[in-house]
Amino acid sequence: MAGKRVTGRDGQDEGGAKVGLPAMDLSLAFPQATPASIFPPSASDYYPSDDLLTSEERSIRMKVRGIMEKEIAPIMSAYWEKAEFPFNAIPKLASLGVAGGTIKGYGCPGLSITASAVTMSEIARVYASCSTFILVHSSLAMVTIALCGSEAQKQKYLPSLAQLTTVGCWALTEPNYGSDASSLRTLATKAPGGWHIDGQKRWIGNSTFADVLVVLARNADTQQLNGFIVRKGAPGLKATKIENKIGLRMVQNGDIVLNKVFVPDEDRLPGINSFQDISKVLAISRIMVAWQPVGISMGVFDMCHRYLKERKQFGVPLAAFQLNQEKLARMLGNVQSMVLVGWRLCKLYESGKMTPGHASLGKAWNSRTAREVVSLGRELLGGNGILADFLVAKAFCDLEPIYSYEGTYDINSLVTGREVTGIASFRPAAPAKARL
Repeated sequence: MAGKRVTGRDGQDEGGAKVGLPAMDLSLAFPQATPASIFPPSASDYYPSDDLLTSEERSIRMKVRGIMEKEIAPIMSAYWEKAEFPFNAIPKLASLGVAGGTIKGYGCPGLSITASAVTMSEIARVYASCSTFILVHSSLAMVTIALCGSEAQKQKYLPSLAQLTTVGCWALTEPNYGSDASSLRTLATKAPGGWHIDGQKRWIGNSTFADVLVVLARNADTQQLNGFIVRKGAPGLKATKIENKIGLRMVQNGDIVLNKVFVPDEDRLPGINSFQDISKVLAISRIMVAWQPVGISMGVFDMCHRYLKERKQFGVPLAAFQLNQEKLARMLGNVQSMVLVGWRLCKLYESGKMTPGHASLGKAWNSRTAREVVSLGRELLGGNGILADFLVAKAFCDLEPIYSYEGTYDINSLVTGREVTGIASFRPAAPAKARL
């Protein structure tokens, strides 16, 4: 046995060194199709949705598309594989000029809700993880401070968040309370000059490195929901990364433990005194989430459209086969319907007519419809449909957490169902009392 290298199941020898040759360069291993690092041109806007946008909305859409394709597409597969956040890309994401979305003043862009939604889809088209990073930072943390914070809090926190020189997160979900988030148990107890926060949060995006944590907790005296701004490094605050995710791998979701974390009175958000008070925040964020599947589906269609024309079998491009054209047409139809649902949702919001049921149906419909798009895309790419290098496999996995967060498909369907029937069905009916 002398001189024999012992290799473990993980492909490493006893010393931890990699065994075998490194992977071939993709351009040599598979020269017949272009990987997503060179992002495909947009081909999914079949019923030109740009006609529905103002010149300003079209302009920022093209700006975001250009930066994402040029700066983010080349690095996305490596960071998805490593499940790490590309901190060196933060200045590039800041240059998009979308952090803060619809917020006016404080260095924020003051976009229309439609512009904010369309740019969210453009970010998701290239890299869904980046769109979730921006969603949590902008549409949850920043919007909560803008809508529920004091003037002093807005002036203190929003400018640096808008420039992405600081990063925010939003902590609502707990280990025992996901869909039933209003039953959360994290407790805020009054103390001299401030509050002590005790509890645990789970699945909190950006939490492992956020500078500003917006934490929702139950007031020990009133039993109502309150909101607090917790700063990075606060004594008693601990945030650890959730490992082994199959989707949104770049997003650093964390478990947060708060052990008597002191928050001064000046960092309690005065506009949050009940769960109902965050409904105006969730109204905006749910629109943004409804546009993430739009962008993911656009990117998958664009990738498949190019791939089918490049890749040949039986001497002809895959695009020449009837079955493939049918799938491509079905994907295209789904994208058009999702865009129109999302656009109408924005118009309802702008006119003050959007209801919780409208927002929930938009998110539920678009995330469900996108599932078919990414599934068809995976079929069309064959073996390359399981490689992140060709986008579709990554999008397939990234869509799954989006299907579940900001209200699962089922919960959002029940919100709409309650609105159209007048009957709430979130809890099972109480069992009939046993007859004596």
